[in-house]
Amino acid sequence: MGHTFAEKVLARNAGLAEVQVGQVVDASPDLVLTHDNSAAIIKTWRQLGQARVRNPDRLAITLDHAAPAPTTQHAQNHAEVRAFVAEQGITHFYDVGRGICHQVLCEEGLVRPGLLILGADSHSTHYGALGAFGAGIGRSEAAAIWATGSIWLRVPESIKITVTGTLGPWVTAKDLGLYIIGQLGVEGGNYASVEFHGDGITALSMDSRFVLPNLMAEMGVKNAWMAADEVILAWFRRATETHAPELAGQFFARAVYPDADATYAAEYHFDATTIEPQVACPHTVDNVVPLSRVAGVRVQQAFLGTCTNARIEDLAVAARVLAGRRVHPGTRLLVIPASGRILQEALRLGYLATLLEAGAVLGTPGCGPCMGNHLGVPAPGEVTISSANRNFRGRMGTRDAEIYLASPAVVAASAVTGRITHPGEL
Repeated sequence: MGHTFAEKVLARNAGLAEVQVGQVVDASPDLVLTHDNSAAIIKTWRQLGQARVRNPDRLAITLDHAAPAPTTQHAQNHAEVRAFVAEQGITHFYDVGRGICHQVLCEEGLVRPGLLILGADSHSTHYGALGAFGAGIGRSEAAAIWATGSIWLRVPESIKITVTGTLGPWVTAKDLGLYIIGQLGVEGGNYASVEFHGDGITALSMDSRFVLPNLMAEMGVKNAWMAADEVILAWFRRATETHAPELAGQFFARAVYPDADATYAAEYHFDATTIEPQVACPHTVDNVVPLSRVAGVRVQQAFLGTCTNARIEDLAVAARVLAGRRVHPGTRLLVIPASGRILQEALRLGYLATLLEAGAVLGTPGCGPCMGNHLGVPAPGEVTISSANRNFRGRMGTRDAEIYLASPAVVAASAVTGRITHPGEL
């Protein structure tokens, strides 16, 4: 009997010939991510009586969730993290302005096929876009890995999602991801390993592929995986050519693929050609409807950013929509690139000039208002249309505000008209 991706990765990492669903294994992650929450993790780690972290070369720390620091407490947290990084000799440290943790780790070449990457952030499923096993963990778990270098993991059931066909005009990977969540529900993948298969996936660009494993966190999955192929390698080679060109030659060294006769807990098929632009309505991510059902809803804020959608492809389509137009006078458009490198590339290509000329407001690369503790928080009663991944009540910092989730093209079009709008209308 064959094995799934998750079964193979966890067996290899645990030094076992094979594992079964439900088995608990002792794993040694190849990389552990923490971000601004490192300040709290440091306190827990010190309570364990530790003087040195076990594997400093396997730790990555970013400052991105409240960056630059908006309060004295955030500034103090950042200062403690910087001191800890210097004390422990942690080289994979990325300070304010470098960008969102998930994008940065991929750009730095730290994410490669077959690696086991655990992050103290729920959207660590993101790393599956590069063929890795990426999963979110809690702060105490991260502290324990700092101390011991290992953690126990339960081998998850696997779900196979096959996508065929190609997406139509103005339909994006974000629409596909929202549609899948709308069909399967926010608990449709609880603690499961999701595998994406089919020509509908291989047809996607790399920027688009990042969207799907990231969004799967909203379906409760443990991890989400895509096969490492030449499209991924080409992106990786460009991302690392200036600082670590040797990594491209090792890219497939630990790649893992499921067996053709692997057993899955469930299998789903989706035809990309039938999907239209989607919108997730307040206050759950699976409250998904076709855009036409909510077209015309007034919006006061449009937000293009976050680890789900703030890459070059996303800024390019927004610039295409906004070229020669202005943001609606009753609406504000906030644009935050996912990383400093993306910001520089968008500047070089002229996308930022187009967005700024249209009236957009540009933020420092990072998470921005996504989790409600940084700049861009909506006022009570306001409606935000966002390219983010979550829209539960209070997510952006204001309980009495509403969040609709959509693709960057829809966000940009809605900023122009001041209401939820199909970009094709413009």
